[in-house]
Amino acid sequence: MIKIGKIALPDFPLLLAPMEDVSDPPFRAVCKEQGADLMFTEFISSEGLIRDAIKSRQKLDIFEEERPVGIQIFGGDEDAMALSARIVDTVQPDLLDINFGCPVKKVVSKGAGAAVLKDLDLMVRLTSAVVKSTSLPVTVKTRLGWDHDSINIMDVAERLQDVGIAALSIHGRTRCQLYKGEADWTHIANVKNNARITIPIFGNGDIDSPEKALEYKQKYGVDGVMIGRAAIGYPWIFREIKHFMATGEHLPPPTIAERIAVIKKHLYGSVSWKGHIAGINEMKRHYANYLHGLPGIKDFRNKLVMLKTVEEIDEVLEEINETYAKAESNLQTA
Repeated sequence: MIKIGKIALPDFPLLLAPMEDVSDPPFRAVCKEQGADLMFTEFISSEGLIRDAIKSRQKLDIFEEERPVGIQIFGGDEDAMALSARIVDTVQPDLLDINFGCPVKKVVSKGAGAAVLKDLDLMVRLTSAVVKSTSLPVTVKTRLGWDHDSINIMDVAERLQDVGIAALSIHGRTRCQLYKGEADWTHIANVKNNARITIPIFGNGDIDSPEKALEYKQKYGVDGVMIGRAAIGYPWIFREIKHFMATGEHLPPPTIAERIAVIKKHLYGSVSWKGHIAGINEMKRHYANYLHGLPGIKDFRNKLVMLKTVEEIDEVLEEINETYAKAESNLQTA
């Protein structure tokens, strides 16, 4: 069992990474259903929370069936981060996570996200301010360092543990790498193997198959893995990893009926949470991922993104189900 404060997670938990414009409640719901053990909101600007910005406030929405779930905040000002932590406290998530890893320019240019990796003293002050302002367990997600010549993750881990964080998730790239190249987990393993480190260490970066999850568990000794891009359009990766780790065998891929059922759950959840128009528009980015690999799917996909009502979308989804279920059945009986 892995403990984060009072939160009890299974041995080697699978975490859903916080992803901007992806990790909203409807998406988290389908990942939870498929086996994610701990999930996080999209990152929320501390300045936005203080200004009472509608988009920032909406990201605070969490639901009982998601638990355990963490709310993630980012910022570069101690007072703003402390006040944000107190605001997050009122929503009563299971934990509060700080983003010190986002590499995108609009965040870094504000001195937040991965930019804080260039000033470890500031990172410590920001983290301490959050820890002191909340009763929740505080965790951190970060990267190895700003660039290859300034990898400082060991110092980061030790100093953040010293000011009270309860767990650390490490993406195995520097900020300058963005998402390019291969994630280097050797630095993550070094942190985990450091005798001074007693908090759970989760690895993140390039986990896209059951084999890789098991390999990295055995090779690097982390307490669990965080999965991001590989879960987009394929939440089944969580159940597939768990099954493979337990049995050494692969689950069959999701049937077309399972794909359609998850798309519908995601769609209905999106409309319920965001409203009819915004919910349908939000789903347009997801169809290609959910239906990836189906031969001749382009025409159906083009139809889906043009439709304006849930009823019309349902009809096309059922048409896809019937069309591809016949092909599945023919393959199984061949």
